[in-house]
Amino acid sequence: MSASVLGVEGRFIEVEVNICSGLPQVSVVGLPDSAVRESVERVRAAIQNGGMKFPMDRITINLAPADLRKEGSAFDLAIAAGILCASGQVEAKLLEDTLFIGELSLNGMVRSVPGVLPMTELARSAGIGRVVVPHAAVAEASLISGIEVFGISSLAEWISGFAGEEEASSPSRSNSGFSTKRLRLLNRSGLNSSTPESEIDLSDVIGQELGKRALLIAASGMHNLMFIGPPGTGKTMLCRRLPTLMPPLDDEEALSVTKILSVCGKLSHTQSQSGLIRQRSFRAPHHTISAAGLIGGGSTPKPGEVTLAHHGILFLDEMPEFSRVCLEALRQPLEDREVTIGRARGVCRFPARFMLAASMNPCPCGFFGGGVDDRPCTCSPAAIARYRARMSGPLADRLDLQVELPRQSVRNNSETGMSSAEAREIVMEAAQRQKFRYAKHGIHWNSQLQGPLLKKYTKLSPDAEMLLQQVYAQLGLSFRAHDRILKMSRTIADLAGREAIRSEDVAEAISYRCLDQATE
Repeated sequence: MSASVLGVEGRFIEVEVNICSGLPQVSVVGLPDSAVRESVERVRAAIQNGGMKFPMDRITINLAPADLRKEGSAFDLAIAAGILCASGQVEAKLLEDTLFIGELSLNGMVRSVPGVLPMTELARSAGIGRVVVPHAAVAEASLISGIEVFGISSLAEWISGFAGEEEASSPSRSNSGFSTKRLRLLNRSGLNSSTPESEIDLSDVIGQELGKRALLIAASGMHNLMFIGPPGTGKTMLCRRLPTLMPPLDDEEALSVTKILSVCGKLSHTQSQSGLIRQRSFRAPHHTISAAGLIGGGSTPKPGEVTLAHHGILFLDEMPEFSRVCLEALRQPLEDREVTIGRARGVCRFPARFMLAASMNPCPCGFFGGGVDDRPCTCSPAAIARYRARMSGPLADRLDLQVELPRQSVRNNSETGMSSAEAREIVMEAAQRQKFRYAKHGIHWNSQLQGPLLKKYTKLSPDAEMLLQQVYAQLGLSFRAHDRILKMSRTIADLAGREAIRSEDVAEAISYRCLDQATE
């Protein structure tokens, strides 16, 4: 048994080997790609250089299920084990109840491959007892509890290690370097929930109390956020401090994020040694990124930036500078919280539950609307209209908080305000209220409320309801904007420690919809 990855989930691949009389030839069937077909030469050299005999007969290798395309080099170890078993050099019981993952080098050493974590999780869910992986991937595979993980550095080490395991325990087995004890990481499951200290802090931002309040609301309810203002007002500085306000990932979220990094080959050895990823990701792609790089894609679909930002923050600096295709492609992930990519080879679904943080200037030169220094804007009305039209109305409608940041006076250089640690305590209290409230519904944040749950948990007082209806009619809001104001009002009430939503909560939520007010 071996495995591959489809999307971000593992799938079983059964390796069947048949050896019969005939001219020496090796055939690989079951829709293999180039990397799988080339594995024949790697396996041949690894077996011979490992001191074993490669059969000089007709060998047929089938990768089942045969109707799914196989790609990658993760099957090398399973193919070698199958050939050695079929040729009688190892016993069949050494392959029972075992999943093999690893790429072979020509000298018989075993190299790591991407996606070990979801493959190991798949083996555990299917009831497989143990998994054999390269030594470099032992820490990563051991993040999954309830299954034995054996790490090997070479093909010969696997044979000698398991041969010794079948006999009584002996000191010679430990000399081979093969460990039959599962690696147990101290912080694998419980893990320290504290957030590591960062070099950046919210107290670095001078003034901009409105922007800091918006950050607090966005972090407390996972609401999408956009800052609008002239250059140098702290838009980027505020957004980059969002991760320092966010609570750490819980067990379910951490496993999901770590699996994504494993599939993409971005899980370093140091990270896997320290346990599941607990810090929320902050992805800031350049504005020249393609739609496939942002959303995901390719002939064989791979995760994009929205998936790498799962349970974290996707930051688009100078949002109108991104291509129209990229920005419009964000609309579906922002609503469905997942990306579905269909290709001729199949359909892949990637999780994309992220917070969108963005920034933009009011015009191409950046000084439209003036400021404390009254620097004039040099843009024509047509240029301003074209610039703002780069971000469509439907996309702007999906941004919960749309906040204008004014240029700050130098006199405010001593107003640092609260630190990230203080703000994080406030955010975590609000997050705990939401976690307790939605424990039976399978959601974590106010931004996830919809349908009956939205009606149930965002009931307004009569005066708050009247205020919202007046603004809805006056500004010509969409139903989506109406619901997002309700969700923000729920978060503002949670920050105040109240279950009831008051009219001042609704009024504050409405004040953060500056783009809606601009179209009045």
